[in-house]
Amino acid sequence: MAKNIQSLERAAAMLRLLAGGERRLGLSDIASSLDLAKGTAHGILRTLQNEGFVEQDPASGRYQLGAELLRLGNSYLDVHELRARALVWTDDLARSSGESAHLGVLHQQGVLIVHHVFRPDDSRQVLEVGAMQPLHSTALGKVLAAYDPVAHTEAVETERRPFTPRTVTDLEEFESVLDLTRARGWAADIEETWEGVAAVAAPIHDRRRMPVGAVAVTGAVERVCSGGELRPELVAAVRDCARAVSRDLGAGRF
Repeated sequence: MAKNIQSLERAAAMLRLLAGGERRLGLSDIASSLDLAKGTAHGILRTLQNEGFVEQDPASGRYQLGAELLRLGNSYLDVHELRARALVWTDDLARSSGESAHLGVLHQQGVLIVHHVFRPDDSRQVLEVGAMQPLHSTALGKVLAAYDPVAHTEAVETERRPFTPRTVTDLEEFESVLDLTRARGWAADIEETWEGVAAVAAPIHDRRRMPVGAVAVTGAVERVCSGGELRPELVAAVRDCARAVSRDLGAGRF
């Protein structure tokens, strides 16, 4: 059995201690509460402070939780609110399209699948919640890279490896794809990530009109496409779903 990392356990205990109090705590209070030497406690606090997880009051020298924890907490809540708001709409999307529906958000250097509705048939399928998809080749990733500046930076600065002969890896061509995505409001992936698989995705915005995720329909090329192009009714259905979820998040009219 793998051993826990003591310094991380102590840092976690320190954050819980600061979260449980209604006032700022001094170094001596923190050290004695956690049965740590002052030097050890100060080293952990300094590291947490440098990362933004802890702040020190300049006047009193006491410590409190930092803004970075609030940002991470809001991100966690945003994902859960996004998924909760999208449940009904993605179910309807999968049922009306006859294909799988995915909900994705930016995570590190890729797209994290936070919700997956199976294709409504009796075929064997694998739940993809928690899976990561690339930003540069998937429909979900291209939508996020087109609308989210952070996702755009990640997609541009990381390696755009070819998954199939159709994968766009050239930077100038990739930027053109993103321009097209913004112009029409949706992105396509026709065998750019997986042979025989196509997808269409559209962006979801929150009440601040900020991109918080994307929704996509994914399926076999012969079902999702007609004449080498995505079926217009699927594109419309995905865009309608994205607008509906955005409205539920307070984004207003599109």
